[in-house]
Amino acid sequence: MSRIGKLPITIPAGVTVDLKNNIITVKGPLGELKQEIKDIDIKIENNIISLSRKSDAKELRAKHGLYRALINNMVTGVIKGYEKSLIVSGVGYKAAVEGGKLTLHVGFSHTVDFKIPGSVKVECPTLTEILVKGINKTEVGQVAANIRAIKKVEPYHLYGIRYKDEIVQKKEGKTAGK
Repeated sequence: MSRIGKLPITIPAGVTVDLKNNIITVKGPLGELKQEIKDIDIKIENNIISLSRKSDAKELRAKHGLYRALINNMVTGVIKGYEKSLIVSGVGYKAAVEGGKLTLHVGFSHTVDFKIPGSVKVECPTLTEILVKGINKTEVGQVAANIRAIKKVEPYHLYGIRYKDEIVQKKEGKTAGK
């Protein structure tokens, strides 16, 4: 049995979970999320969600843990939400949110405009910090990864966009003839 899949998910107060036609809907104070579930049986009893599989096939074992993790992320997302923090570092590098887009000055000859998806919120508390917030963990992570990919950190001066908790090894530059 899957070690992750067999763990029950407790439904906190203020969250409602509905299952209809293999689509699970989680509603909470921050919003609503939906996920289609295939080949896995779900039971919702006494504010506890439990998942089980029909057989011990390799595909079903993988889906068992996957769907449990996705449902758990949905429950956490509608209660707390998710947040990724990015740092913009470099001489003259800065970020700002204007309307529905993120404007980045990151060492190119032009500014880079990143269109913000409607399901995610992007804030810039300072000129060098970007916060990506939302209730869907995968969307928050994907938007943060797309922003980071605009200008990855180079290892010699550490200029670029990186996650706040990311550790980048600084390389030693060329040395003059000895």
